Amino acid sequence: MINTDCLKNEITSTNLETTSGINDFIQGFLSYEKKASIIVETAEKDSKNCLANAYASMLWMFLESPEAPGKAKPFLEKAQESKNLATQRESKIVDIVHDWAMDDIPSLLRKCENLLDIYPRDLVILKLAQTHYFNIGDSAGMLRVALKGLPEGEKNPHLHGMIAFGYEQCHLIREAENSAKKAMSIKWNEPWAHHALAHVMLTEGRVEEGIAFLESVSASWRDLNSFMYTHNWWHLALFYLSKGRNEDALEIYDNHVWGIEKNYSQDQIGATSLLARIEFSGVDVAGRWEDLAKYISKRSKDTTNPFNTMQYLFALGKADHDSFHELLLEIRDKAKNKNTFNFSTWGEVVLPACEGIMSHIFGRHDECVTLLGRALPRIFEAGGSHAQRDFFNQIHLDSLIKSGNYSAAQQILESRRSFDPNGVPLNKLLEKIYFDLGLPKQSNIARERWQKNISQKKFTKG
Repeated sequence: MINTDCLKNEITSTNLETTSGINDFIQGFLSYEKKASIIVETAEKDSKNCLANAYASMLWMFLESPEAPGKAKPFLEKAQESKNLATQRESKIVDIVHDWAMDDIPSLLRKCENLLDIYPRDLVILKLAQTHYFNIGDSAGMLRVALKGLPEGEKNPHLHGMIAFGYEQCHLIREAENSAKKAMSIKWNEPWAHHALAHVMLTEGRVEEGIAFLESVSASWRDLNSFMYTHNWWHLALFYLSKGRNEDALEIYDNHVWGIEKNYSQDQIGATSLLARIEFSGVDVAGRWEDLAKYISKRSKDTTNPFNTMQYLFALGKADHDSFHELLLEIRDKAKNKNTFNFSTWGEVVLPACEGIMSHIFGRHDECVTLLGRALPRIFEAGGSHAQRDFFNQIHLDSLIKSGNYSAAQQILESRRSFDPNGVPLNKLLEKIYFDLGLPKQSNIARERWQKNISQKKFTKG
């Protein structure tokens, strides 16, 4: 029996409960709501429904772990068995999920683009494609697939949120802001649009505006899944750090970033990079690295995602956890595996970056400068957003300073002032570096900037 889903795509469904489960997945997936997980129960109850099982398999793949393909397999097999009863679009979705399970990402992306050319209202596949372009650092691809949803999705807030993020990652800032605001004009609490606008404001150094905006919408994140909840709070913490509101940033880490889903990859990397940024700002983070490492140590053989893996390694190193060296060996082996679709990224970018991270952890800062510096021009290939990848720039900068390479550090810090002109941690570093370089006037100016900008205003809502 042919019905339509909430996006007006045809679906094969024999009962209302299955149709409802499919729609809950679509809506939950696009809006980062917890109800997306209902699809697993739906697929278990209707084992012959092709689309429900394909979506359940897709959901398991988002675990981003070595276990994900195994978790996805039973549902994928049921979906494949039911392809003869499915629509053409549903059958294509099964093939896309199969490619993902097989780690054939180039094929997955080709099939996603082909499907969207025929079915532009399929925003689930659009978002899946954008995610995978994001994971390989293809910002143009992110924007291209998002725009395929127009004009059919003109009134869909989630589509405009995805378009906004695609624009932002392509450095098309005005277009990104306009698209984010378009999304919010349709649905004010569209979380991906909040996220895209946070990126815009961070890129342009609109720190106070970013704080005011994110604080004003933070209450709407309460019922989101852990990734979107923690990640939007992560963005607010970055703005707080710029203002020297270190206690607020640490409060966000403790209550809104770490501790929601401690076993989930995205929560782990968000916690890692935020905790490092807080520490780089001069804050004593006490035993937080050890607590984080207890959970990340379970990923000592996890090289599923290069961007995530690099951050796992950093966290384990900071905690001096035994699994640090085990993961490093896995990374070295991965970099030798020519069967990996992104083999060159692992060998030429991720491995030297990880060797540089190891050098930073062990205080060999000259070595870190060389190794991590070699990787930075291509670090986008490992995935992540501009804001997320800046974590590696900060590690490199820390090693430059600690190795006494003040002239190079000065150049980088002054260039960073283009997007964070009066940032407190940044200008504190400049104050010290200019003093050590024998430039007292510039040191005093930097001190005046951070002293004027520092804020101890406390945010208590959310």
